[in-house]
Amino acid sequence: MKNDYPWQDLYEAAIVETDDEKLTKRIQQAKLAIDARLHELQMDHGGAPGERHAITDALSGLNVLRRDLESRLRNAAEQRPKSADQNSD
Repeated sequence: MKNDYPWQDLYEAAIVETDDEKLTKRIQQAKLAIDARLHELQMDHGGAPGERHAITDALSGLNVLRRDLESRLRNAAEQRPKSADQNSD
């Protein structure tokens, strides 16, 4: 599928990433690409409304992904058994 905007490839890569170790980097890359595009749009009097709406949706999606990832990582850390050193206290 061809994307309408250059930053969408990175956004879609983040959305479909299933490896939590890679997801953080994909989220960062997509956010940087969107931020760069927003900067370009500011120089161009805001750009097209359709792209601005797509950016808003993408940023919301990235925030959901980031929060979900942070929650999974936090839960995984809580589930890890304590080491023998910590159990002897």
